[in-house]
Amino acid sequence: MHRLTAAPVTDGARLRWLRLLPLLTRPVIATMPWATLLAGCLAGSGYLAVRAHFDGAAHFAGAAPSPLDYGTVRLAFLPAVAALAFAARAPFRPLTQATPVPAWMVPAGHLLLAAPILAVTCWVQLRITAHTIAPHALGHPPAVYPLIAQLTGWCAVTVAVAACAGRSRYADIAGAIAAPVSFAAIALAWYAPLTSRLVTQPPATGHSVAVTWYAVATAAFALTWVAMRDQWHRYSRGLRRLPPPGRAR
Repeated sequence: MHRLTAAPVTDGARLRWLRLLPLLTRPVIATMPWATLLAGCLAGSGYLAVRAHFDGAAHFAGAAPSPLDYGTVRLAFLPAVAALAFAARAPFRPLTQATPVPAWMVPAGHLLLAAPILAVTCWVQLRITAHTIAPHALGHPPAVYPLIAQLTGWCAVTVAVAACAGRSRYADIAGAIAAPVSFAAIALAWYAPLTSRLVTQPPATGHSVAVTWYAVATAAFALTWVAMRDQWHRYSRGLRRLPPPGRAR
């Protein structure tokens, strides 16, 4: 039997599907899970806004204010991270594999659309937190760049888990699988004695926390790239080979 090999992608074919990218914009926008992503982002921001409102009301009533810290921001950003797990899914992948555009363009487009929304959500939550700190408070607030590195690492881990689950037999529920699995991985890295010395502050410094989480994000994005370019679903590990045509008869 002759072995089937994939034809090499020539420069002309690559330029051909590059010209088709503008035509792919509308399907990518239409298949983007906007409701899930916006609900996750607004849920965390709304939680912070309610906390800030009650903090201000307690301050005007004469009670001691309790400014929000970065731990509250991490908690409020978790719904957005869970919603991001549904953005890496490629709907109608068997159909997109028959088109001249690579199938990974759809989930990659979803992630590109989700990135500015997550960045705006992080900025809004940081602004809400900053408004709860009194201007005459003693000391300087902690650095924000380790927090941004942590949130970036969380998003990258979630996307990597969703992309890997999307190439399995559970592709239809990849987002529902990726959210709890990524939360468990984040909690394990956060509270395990061996890793907490590198990913939490203190005992780690802000610089080491940022370097560690950006390294995790780089590795997770590399895994996502490999998973999205995979052409086959791993439906089952125990599929038996079909018998030859003569024996089947």
